[in-house]
Amino acid sequence: MKKKQESPPSAAPDPAGPAESPRLVRLNKFLAEHGVAARRRCDELIAEGKVSVDGEPARELGLKIDPTRQEVEVDGFVFKARSARRRYYVLNKPSGVVCTNEARETRPRAVDLITDPFKGRIYTVGRLDEESKGLVLLTNDGDFAHRIQHPRYGVEKTYLVKVSGEIDDAALKEIREGVHLSEGRTAGARIVVHDRGRSHSLLSVSIREGMNREIRRVFARFGFKVTELKRIRIGALTDRGLKPGRWRELAPAEVAALLANEPARAAAIAANPKPSGARRGRGGELRPRGAAPLGQPKRRGYARHLVQGGRAVERRPDAPPRFAERGLAGGPGVGGRRGAGSPRGPSTARGPGASRGAGGAARYGPAKKPKVGRTQRGGGR
Repeated sequence: MKKKQESPPSAAPDPAGPAESPRLVRLNKFLAEHGVAARRRCDELIAEGKVSVDGEPARELGLKIDPTRQEVEVDGFVFKARSARRRYYVLNKPSGVVCTNEARETRPRAVDLITDPFKGRIYTVGRLDEESKGLVLLTNDGDFAHRIQHPRYGVEKTYLVKVSGEIDDAALKEIREGVHLSEGRTAGARIVVHDRGRSHSLLSVSIREGMNREIRRVFARFGFKVTELKRIRIGALTDRGLKPGRWRELAPAEVAALLANEPARAAAIAANPKPSGARRGRGGELRPRGAAPLGQPKRRGYARHLVQGGRAVERRPDAPPRFAERGLAGGPGVGGRRGAGSPRGPSTARGPGASRGAGGAARYGPAKKPKVGRTQRGGGR
C-alpha cells in the first residue's frame, strides 16, 4: 500500500490576529470632539502653530492622526493617546431654549441643559426653534448626526401640532402629498387628526425630512397658524417618562436602533426580561450586581438653574453682556451712557431745564427758561 503523502503543516494562526488598520481622523475634528473649539476655530489654531502632534508643530490643514497612538498638544495641554468616547443624549427641550453652540448667545442653549460634566463638546442633531418643545438629540458623533437628520436614511420624526381654526380635508390632502416651499417640494407627511373644532385643531404630523420651520410654513400656506409644536418621537425614541427640561443618556441598544431605523427593535429590547444575577442601570444597560456607577458620568439630569416651571429662563446666568450693556461695566457704552470708570466722568447729556456749573455757564451762557404753555398758566384746558 502506498503511504499517504502528508501535506505540509499550515502556519499557526497569529494569536494577536491580523493587524488592524489605524482609524485616522482629521486633526480639527479630534480637537472639536475634545471640547477645544469649533472646527473652523481649530483650523485657525492649527494655522497659527498652536497645535503639535507628537511634539512636532502641525500647520497642515486637513492633517489626519491616529488618536489611539499619537499625542496632541494645544497651548501646553496634552491629550493622551486614547480613543474618544462617543456621547449620545436625548433632551426634552422646553420652550425658550435655542439649539445653537454660539458662545455669545444670551438665551439658554440646549447644550447648557446637559449637566453631565464629562459631556465635552456636543451639539444638537438638527434644530427646534425657540418656541417649539420636545425631543432633541445631542452628540459628538458626526456620522450619527448625519444618519439621523439626512432624509436619505428616512428616520421619522413625529410632532404634536396645534393649529388655530378648523382645518379642512382639502388642506390635509395637499399637505400629505407635499407642498412647494422656497427650498423645494416637501416629501409629504403622515397626519393623524386627534381633535377638530372651531377654535383649534390637534394633529400628529410625521415627516422624514427637516426643512427650516417646515411644519409651521406648510400650515401657514393654507392660512392655519401653528400655536403649539412639540416633537414627541424620533425613530424609536419617545418622550415617555422624560419631563420638560430633563435629559438622559441613550443606551447602546437605542443608538443601534436609531442607526438601523428599526422602530420595533427598541421595544423588543425593552420587553426582554433581564437575566438572573444582573440588574438594569439608569441608562437601561445591564451590569452585574455590585457594580455601582461610582465615578462615572451622569446618566440623566435636570438643569434647575435654567428651567423653572417647565420653561427656560430668559437669560443664562453665565451669559456674556449684551452689546448695549458693555458700557455699564466700565468703558464708554453704546447709546451715550458711560460707566463709573470712564475717564471723562459723567455724561454731558442735559435736558432743557438741567442745571449747569460755573464752567458750563461761562461756556454755554445762562440757561434758558422753559416755555410755559397755556395749561401751565392755569388758563388752558
